[in-house]
Amino acid sequence: MRQVRPKKYLGQHFLIDPAITMLIVNALHLNSHRNILEIGPGTGVLTEHLIQLEANFKAIEIDKESITLLDSKYPVLGKNLIQGDFLKCKIGNLFNGKVSIIGNFPYNISSQIFFKVLDNVDQIDQVVCMLQKEVAHRIASPRGKKSYGILSVLLQVYYNIENLFDVPPEVFNPPPKVWSSVIRLKRNDVSHLNCDEKLFRTLVKAGFHKRRKTLRNALKGLDLPAEIMALELLNKRAEQLSIGDFEHLTQLVEST
Repeated sequence: MRQVRPKKYLGQHFLIDPAITMLIVNALHLNSHRNILEIGPGTGVLTEHLIQLEANFKAIEIDKESITLLDSKYPVLGKNLIQGDFLKCKIGNLFNGKVSIIGNFPYNISSQIFFKVLDNVDQIDQVVCMLQKEVAHRIASPRGKKSYGILSVLLQVYYNIENLFDVPPEVFNPPPKVWSSVIRLKRNDVSHLNCDEKLFRTLVKAGFHKRRKTLRNALKGLDLPAEIMALELLNKRAEQLSIGDFEHLTQLVEST
C-alpha cells in the first residue's frame, strides 16, 4: 500500500507508536451522544481504533494523499471520511447535538483549532488531542504562571483541562524538534459569562498582547474611559488576573 509523504507545510508528523496511540484513544470518554470527530487522521493510526467504537464517527482531513490512503484502508468510512479544512467547516452540518473531538493536531494550526472550539462551545463538549508540549502546558496553565495566556483564560472559562502525558519526538515520522503533550478538555457547567463575551475576549487578548506591561499600559490602545484606566486592578499584569477578575473588569467597562 502506498505510503503518505509527511508534508511540512501541513505540519504533519505522523505518530508511529502503537502504545501511545492506544493511550490517546483510551483518553476519550464516550458520552451519551457518541458523536466523534477526528481532525487530521493522516495515516489513520487513531482511526483504526476509533472506527471500532460504537459511535457516530467521522474524520476530516485536508490532505488529498491521506484521503486516498484512508479511503483504501478503511472503506467502511464511506461518506464519513470528509476531505476538507476543519477551520472552515460548520460542525453543525456534520452532527446533530454534542460532539467529542480527537486528533493529533498539526502544530502550525493548533491555536486556530482551539479558537474554532471556542466558537462552538455549545456543541463541542470534549477534546482529546496531542499538540506541541509548550502549547498544551500553556492551555492548562493556572493563573500566575508565565505560561498562562490568552488560550488559558478563554478555554478555562468553558472547559476543565487536564494535561495527561508528554510524548517524545522519536515516536513520530518525521520526529519534530520539540516534545508533544496529550491533553483533555471536558465541558464544565458554565453556559455563559455574566458580561459581554466579545468585549471579554478583546480585553484578554489586549492584556496578554503586552504581557510584560501592566494592564494600564497594555490596554491603552482600547481608548477606555479615564475612570477605568484609574482602577487599581490595572496595576497588575494580565497573568496575575483570574477569569473572574477579567469578567469583573469587563463588567466595569460595560457600565461606563
